[in-house]
Amino acid sequence: MIALAPQGLLARSIRGVVASPKAALALAICLLLVLAAIFAPILAPQNPYDLMQIDLFDGKLPPLSRGYNGQLYLLGTDTQGRDMLSAMLYGLRTSLAVGVTAGVLALAVGTSLGLLAAYAGGRVDATIMRFVDLMLGFPTILVALMILVVFGQGTGKVILALVFVQWAYFARAVRATAMVEAAKDYVEAARCLGLSSPRILFGHLLPNCLPPLIVIGTIQVANAIAAEATLSFLGIGLPITEPSLGLLIANGYQVLLAGTYWMSVYPGLLLLVLVFAINIVGDRLRIVLNPRLSQ
Repeated sequence: MIALAPQGLLARSIRGVVASPKAALALAICLLLVLAAIFAPILAPQNPYDLMQIDLFDGKLPPLSRGYNGQLYLLGTDTQGRDMLSAMLYGLRTSLAVGVTAGVLALAVGTSLGLLAAYAGGRVDATIMRFVDLMLGFPTILVALMILVVFGQGTGKVILALVFVQWAYFARAVRATAMVEAAKDYVEAARCLGLSSPRILFGHLLPNCLPPLIVIGTIQVANAIAAEATLSFLGIGLPITEPSLGLLIANGYQVLLAGTYWMSVYPGLLLLVLVFAINIVGDRLRIVLNPRLSQ
């Protein structure tokens, strides 16, 4: 079997998502939030982490209030006088960067190991899959939490922790698909032609593994964003100098009972919409790229 070219697979995926009104709306929300995160320095009314732009007299202002200098705060301010809309845009930028980077790296590691396990077989396959079973046997958030307790906070450390707990999902899915493909005639023909193992793995087997990888990758990006927010909310994820939506929720939660609901509710709603929209797109891709479900 010859797989669709990546361009054809991408076009088919987009057409399938747009064909569903619910998935098309979710995709539009995802694109809108991505663009908002990319252009956060332009869209944000202020840089919420520039001390020269923050006024402590504007602390804890409710939504639609005007500050000491007359500035309008659409979503209010936090305890330090930072504009919540600006803080959410910058936090969205950080959360998306961490989630997408962790998802891509986990996909690269898991895909490589899954292809190797399926193609090599024997002890190599058994060893890799025992590690996969071990990783999938523990709650991901608990493992990530333990890693960060040992190595401390930091964006790079959070990404590495998320990659460590997510690669096994990709490895198992790729191995299952690649094992079926490795037994087919076109792979044997490639061997007879003397093609190198890396060329067979990434030039012949990998294209046939792309449909499940696209679906799992989409879902795991959403999971990584939610996991990072959880770790940051617990105070062990990103440092306060690199804020994310999870940190904003945690900061607002500390004064939630005082009636300042907007500090945690608005970032929480933004996180919920982001993760929910990505999951809807991923679920639609699962249907589009699975011939049995699409029928």
